[in-house]
Amino acid sequence: MNLARIVADGAAAHPERTALWVDGAVVSYGELDRRAAVAAAALRADRVDRGDRVAIRLPNASSFVAAYFGALRAGAIVVPLNPLLAPPEVAERLNASTPTAVVDDELPTEGEAVLEIAERADDDPAVILFTSGTSGRAKGAILTHGGIRAAARNAAGAMRLSPEDVVLGAAPFSHVLGQSTGLVSTFMAGAAVAVVPRFEAERTLATMVETRTTILLGVPTMCIALCQAARSADKLPPLRIAHVGGAPVPTEVAREFERTFGGEVYEGYGLTELSGIATTSTVGQTRKPGSVGMPLGGTQVRIAGQDERGVGEVQFRGPSVIPGYWNDPDATAAAIDADGWLSTGDVGYIDDDGYLFLVDRKKEMIIRGGYNVYPREVEDALYAHADVLEAAVVGVPHPTLGEEVAALVVLRPGAAPTADALQAWTKERLATYKYPRRIAFVDELPKGPTGKILKRAINRDVLSG
Repeated sequence: MNLARIVADGAAAHPERTALWVDGAVVSYGELDRRAAVAAAALRADRVDRGDRVAIRLPNASSFVAAYFGALRAGAIVVPLNPLLAPPEVAERLNASTPTAVVDDELPTEGEAVLEIAERADDDPAVILFTSGTSGRAKGAILTHGGIRAAARNAAGAMRLSPEDVVLGAAPFSHVLGQSTGLVSTFMAGAAVAVVPRFEAERTLATMVETRTTILLGVPTMCIALCQAARSADKLPPLRIAHVGGAPVPTEVAREFERTFGGEVYEGYGLTELSGIATTSTVGQTRKPGSVGMPLGGTQVRIAGQDERGVGEVQFRGPSVIPGYWNDPDATAAAIDADGWLSTGDVGYIDDDGYLFLVDRKKEMIIRGGYNVYPREVEDALYAHADVLEAAVVGVPHPTLGEEVAALVVLRPGAAPTADALQAWTKERLATYKYPRRIAFVDELPKGPTGKILKRAINRDVLSG
């Protein structure tokens, strides 16, 4: 059940069909499979064997895809590394995974090819993906062949992917969304990926128009930037849906995107430890604003430690949950219990219809004078203001209350509201203890490789006082 068979089967069934759009050129399924076979031969020549790790440090490009499926074809375990990582971060990941080979340049595209595909079981490791380290050092999550396949199959079914679809490949291929959903789900459906090496709104929108992209995979900040770019665009792509995750989607952001592009916005939930998407609303199914949908396939979800409102920590069990972290039994035991339930660190609840709603990250909750304040509630209120482009709410120290609610805000071009005006706006919409007492305006917010706002990188000094 080697994942490499997905590309090989596509090449056998429809060799001439487009698999990748890259810089105006196309790579067919047949050509992609051939390149993967040549890459596998090059890795074998570099003494890579079954179970060996192969680190791939390449941007979104056909070279990454060929190396990824080539390494899997050879029976190796892929260790994707974002090219934007700093040298100490790269060293940390290489020391932890001890790869036999490191690919940081394009592998040969011509020459000897490995035609056979190494046998791999569903529970064999396919990929080691290092988490972003939001709770400390990065940990190497072990994604299996069967786990990725299960998550990708669920995502493809939920989005109703078909061979006519073109999926935007802007999410980094070194990230679980870019791999599991962006590549594997798309190839399962026989569809094409429009490869974007780096997300820049205007250029990405032009690529979407050129390739007639029908599916957007991304995060809320991408939606915001694309709406801005669309205002000066002559033409828009035929988007069918936007599947958005990685962070809560503010209601106003979803509405503006749908008004601009026509396609419906579906909010989903996934983690590296879930091998991709685990919950969403299936296309055609009732969507509930603020919900990330229902569990897909054989995935189970429960709420642990519920309070009187039914809010508690979100936990998952199912075929896509990782077996653990690479050479890290302590981290594995802390995240996954003996019955296979994964603790996510996210707080949420399940309504009477089975829809999951996320309240916030457990560790990002602000405790102000004994009251719990979830940043998402405050951010939703800020995003509802016409002048607010982006917002991030965090807690800052307070001598008597413990923590105070504070907000960093990026304004839309030309907007000039005062902090007092925004504070009054939120005060009308939130409980007295929730509205932000401190608001600071900034030109941009720190973001990770997927475009997700990184609260841990926020300079809280601008909010002090």
